Amino acid sequence: MANEISIGAAAPGCKKVDPILVADNVMRQFGGLTAVNVEHVEIPRGQITALIGPNGAGKTTFFNLLTGFDKPNTGSWTFEGKNLAGVASYKVARLGMIRTFQLTKALSLLTVLENMRLGAQNQPGENFLRALIRPLWSKHEAAITVKADDLLKRFKLDAKREDYAAGLSGGQRKLLEMARALMSEPKLVMLDEPMAGVNPALTQSLLDHIKDLKKNGTTVLFVEHDMHMVRHISDWVIVMAEGKVVAEGPPAQVMKDPAVIDAYLGAHADTDLGTVAINVPGKAGN
Repeated sequence: MANEISIGAAAPGCKKVDPILVADNVMRQFGGLTAVNVEHVEIPRGQITALIGPNGAGKTTFFNLLTGFDKPNTGSWTFEGKNLAGVASYKVARLGMIRTFQLTKALSLLTVLENMRLGAQNQPGENFLRALIRPLWSKHEAAITVKADDLLKRFKLDAKREDYAAGLSGGQRKLLEMARALMSEPKLVMLDEPMAGVNPALTQSLLDHIKDLKKNGTTVLFVEHDMHMVRHISDWVIVMAEGKVVAEGPPAQVMKDPAVIDAYLGAHADTDLGTVAINVPGKAGN
């Protein structure tokens, strides 16, 4: 797998055969604390990449920087060759780089279908003058609704179509957020702890949907703590600790890396992380 994805040996900051996202010297400081200090990292196109690390490693902060929800002190990054440093989050999304959040962002007072419609881009009805003339946007809205219904059926949320998002369970909200992200047909989906707070009954469904994203040609980058899940679905793993990338490679290789074991279990642990389920509650600023 390493030879299919990386150029040369798997190591922190290694070059990829076909990267979709490349970041250089990205640093974010909060006062005297350096939350992120990533020298170089590349995300392989068409693969499922897991971003792992203990609480406080800087994973969510790194997500926020790459997607325009926060600004770094230094650094640059490109998505499909386009420079995204300083680009607003909504423009990043329009380019095809969509993220979900550790705490779901479903709009509770809108129905499930209305939440889905919001995920579609380039809607003529968003223009104030066009919104006043129904024939200019009604056909487009009908097409969006058909697409939304197809996704809701795929995610087994079609029975909740007219329900308010506030009435969904935590797992159903995760499914809704993932489905809504697909309304814009993204090239890269970034999932921040997709399994956090999810009922075990829905876990397998979410895993299957993540694998389906890859089958449909979408690149996936996700933050996760559960090592069993990481090993089960990821093609590549990037490990952060104290804001830095300390290891990366295929899952089986990374789980045995001394730097990874040290980051999770302490320097004296002699354990294969692949045999340990590490479910660490997510925290803001991960």
